[in-house]
Amino acid sequence: MDITNALGRRKTAVARVYLSKGNGEVTINNRPVSEFFPTNLLLTKIKQPFELTETVGQYNVKATVNGGGINGQAEAVRLGISRALVEISEDFKPALRAEGLMTRDPRMVERKKPGQPKARKKFQFSKR
Repeated sequence: MDITNALGRRKTAVARVYLSKGNGEVTINNRPVSEFFPTNLLLTKIKQPFELTETVGQYNVKATVNGGGINGQAEAVRLGISRALVEISEDFKPALRAEGLMTRDPRMVERKKPGQPKARKKFQFSKR
């Protein structure tokens, strides 16, 4: 049994994705994908790499995700699936790269600075 694994990250979400030959079954944290990600937008994000590479229903996905919010987790799983597909076949890389699925999104929440209420917001200034 050949299992390919890859790591996907987005904001503070980390997804470990394990791809194996199968019938297209997707489980995340031992739950079906439709139960874990209830909205169609999030399900579409996860299916996107398979649709671009025309491999829908050919691989089973088992992923463990922690940290971050629901959207960041979905995008972390998507990056993990894309990386695992490229590990399986290098021919998938141009199609995935063209859609921006091979790029790790570096944007993170900016830290709060001392002497300020938030990252960029300042306390009210009084001249007199």
